[in-house]
Amino acid sequence: MDRPELVELLTADGLRLLDSLPPYPTKDEAVRLVTRLRNEGHSPALVAAVLTQSRLRQKAAGKFGPFAARMLFTEAGLEQATRLSVAALHAGRFAQADLRRIADLGSGIGADSMAMASLDLEVTAVDIDEVTAAIASYNLAPFPTASVRNEAAEDIALDDFDAVWFDPARRTAGHTDTSRLTSAADYTPSLDTVFAAAARLPAGVKLGPGFDRSLIPDDAEAQWVSVDGQLVEMTLWFGLLARAGIRRSALLITDGVHHELHGASDADDAPVRELGEYVHEPDGSVIRARLIGDLAVQLEAGMLGQGIAYLTSDSATTSPFATTFRVLERLPMDEKSLKRTMRDRGIGVLEIKKRGVDVDPAAFRRRLALKGERSATIILTRVAGKHAALLVERVSTAADAPVGD
Repeated sequence: MDRPELVELLTADGLRLLDSLPPYPTKDEAVRLVTRLRNEGHSPALVAAVLTQSRLRQKAAGKFGPFAARMLFTEAGLEQATRLSVAALHAGRFAQADLRRIADLGSGIGADSMAMASLDLEVTAVDIDEVTAAIASYNLAPFPTASVRNEAAEDIALDDFDAVWFDPARRTAGHTDTSRLTSAADYTPSLDTVFAAAARLPAGVKLGPGFDRSLIPDDAEAQWVSVDGQLVEMTLWFGLLARAGIRRSALLITDGVHHELHGASDADDAPVRELGEYVHEPDGSVIRARLIGDLAVQLEAGMLGQGIAYLTSDSATTSPFATTFRVLERLPMDEKSLKRTMRDRGIGVLEIKKRGVDVDPAAFRRRLALKGERSATIILTRVAGKHAALLVERVSTAADAPVGD
């Protein structure tokens, strides 16, 4: 969305038209809808703007639930926005620490500021991009304790704030077709700005889950967050916002239930052991937090191989932090042999998991020429240093009770 489109959209008539639209239509329905709106006298720019917002609102429902129906977005802003369930946890840290005046530097479309303002925190959302700041103003309009400034984060004086929240831009500038920045040195605001502010005030910093661990300051609590099996972010917490004795944390949100595994430092890996009756695949947050060794203790398990993030055990102990599989058969990782096995078993649908082997699962699956009515799961990996294909079946998970905190 460019500035002229936004100006036309942010009128009483433009917003009424947007709110009057039916759920985002199919392609054929969209053509008819465009024709109808144009025949009613609406400009091409406004028609394009409202249809884009209708599509983005539908797409945003997964992150924002019913709130998406009254928000505005850009493509890039939605992609980078914090999920509402995670933003609520961010805001909760500030509220629990009794930090009331928050600067949200690099606020984007305002997702984290919305969560903070919903807890009656006084939040100032700051974004350098004019269109993004305008959209944040619209999204935050219902919250009397929120305000928006169209400025660079580096230009904001922090003297009037109790704490600061950063979500540095980790993609190229623009509202659509942005690409991920490969170097943390290119983030906006820069990490130098972020860490300098964190040395002055309690701070939270949202970063990508693959952030270079060597850049994590020693005094920060680092938390990796997974939502319904998808690793979504790594957050650094400083000062009053960091919990005593915790430097590494894996937080899972599954169907709205929270589970957390944490430690004072990286955990030592468990010893490698022979293949047991069960294989456990740790959640990505546990792997990134390097807490696999602590999870292994819970599961009475050992590593399947050196440097391979699979655990194995003889017991059926399960955990919300791992997917557990029962090993049905160990097979050689030979395509001809596997093709024959899949054919003999009537396997037509095959889930392929892999670690420690250089295999493209999609290409591998095509070469197996699967036929049949049954489905199966195989794990391609190394066992005792040798390639192997493990035919497995999922084991139901432990009861959904919160773990740790």
